[in-house]
Amino acid sequence: MDLHRGARTCPASRALMVDRLASGWRVSEVAEAAGVSRTTVYKWKRRWEAEGRTGLQDRSSRPRRSPRRTPQARRDLVIQLRRSRLSGRAISHRLRMPRSTVSRVLRQAQLSRARDLEPREPPRRYEREAPGELLHLDIKKLGRFRQPGHRVHGDRSNGRRDRGIGWEFVHVAIDDYSRVAYVEVLEDEKGITCAAFLERAVAYFADHGVRVQRLLTDNGGGYRSRAFKFAVHRLGARHLRTRPYRPQTNGKAERFIQTLLREWAYGRPYRRSSDRRRALAPWLRRYNQRRPHSSLGGEPPFTRLPSTTS
Repeated sequence: MDLHRGARTCPASRALMVDRLASGWRVSEVAEAAGVSRTTVYKWKRRWEAEGRTGLQDRSSRPRRSPRRTPQARRDLVIQLRRSRLSGRAISHRLRMPRSTVSRVLRQAQLSRARDLEPREPPRRYEREAPGELLHLDIKKLGRFRQPGHRVHGDRSNGRRDRGIGWEFVHVAIDDYSRVAYVEVLEDEKGITCAAFLERAVAYFADHGVRVQRLLTDNGGGYRSRAFKFAVHRLGARHLRTRPYRPQTNGKAERFIQTLLREWAYGRPYRRSSDRRRALAPWLRRYNQRRPHSSLGGEPPFTRLPSTTS
């Protein structure tokens, strides 16, 4: 039940009022004890006498009649035109209806945005059968800072004070089966940097008994570079790329980056970006070795590796 902030009564307090009346309290005494008027007590007394305990429940405040409400046939026509790809402005012009009315109808039908018109694909979930069969790679760009920003002190008025200090690039590798992650904060996202990160990530997984067989990346320039191609060839892996504008194909990396940002990058205030970088290693150890993972039945990712040495 969602009571408004100024509500004096609820079904339980109304039941208490009628119980007190039934036990012999006077109406004035019940009203004083409940902090309401005698008129209110009489109202709930009448409902209780007419309907019993059911009458003490909240009722909809919607009027029985709404003569100015847009007719259902008119609403259906607005929705039909919207599904035909007409904009709200065009529908308003064609039907000679106020734009505010058209907007309200579309909002209630959840058709306000253009993407609402597209059929939604059902989620396609998959998981490889063993560690190393598929390694997801991705990059997240974060701004450097020399002093705490608005996420700490809440003041956006001086947002240019760290302008021009540059960026740092969080390179991510996560195993599809185990969800074990390897992360580094590097200076750029060039091909040679991506290739070097890949080699270190593969070595990290090899230290834990995992041989990387396939890689999945987006179509970023670093992953399409000649240096990255040669690194993949040296490692004897197969490189797969997502289709353009289909980030969900690399969903495990995308989802891990959300966790990374929420729990590490923005999880607590940092005085400067160098402090944030230093906090990455302990957070990553906790993620891999101790943090329960919902997709793994509450177990940490390291429990799915053939070797659990840290």
